[in-house]
Amino acid sequence: MAKNNKNNKNNSKMSREEAGQKGGNQTARNHDQEFFEEIGEKGGNATAKNHDREFFEDIGEKGGNATAKNHDREFFEDIGEKGGNATAKNHDKEFYQEIGEKGGEATSEKYDQDFYEEIGQKGGEATSKNHDKDFYREIGEKGGIGRNKNNS
Repeated sequence: MAKNNKNNKNNSKMSREEAGQKGGNQTARNHDQEFFEEIGEKGGNATAKNHDREFFEDIGEKGGNATAKNHDREFFEDIGEKGGNATAKNHDKEFYQEIGEKGGEATSEKYDQDFYEEIGQKGGEATSKNHDKDFYREIGEKGGIGRNKNNS
């Protein structure tokens, strides 16, 4: 006589988490990276069609805050360096000039002169703590040489 699964005490119900894990593991065994890239792109495109910029800013901020709670400064320095190195391998000086210009334009639309004076002040104070007179003499000299070349 066949056993009834409902009455089998050894075959208790799986939780949603367990079922999801089991399904995810099976899917991972059956598909390659290309499959996941493709469905990820489709999902990303569908999400982009259904949500506005504010939605992505909101979830980005939430994700950033959650990540900040779980990681220290060293973690962010490490991933920043890795990302910077990976980007540098794929892009030239022109790319960085272009994104710098775009970032500057976007920032200038959001902030006024007081903001720039404040961050300039903070940057100057931080720099002065880390450098001596020789540093400032050297960069002043480089600036003077550069200015002379531009005025020639």
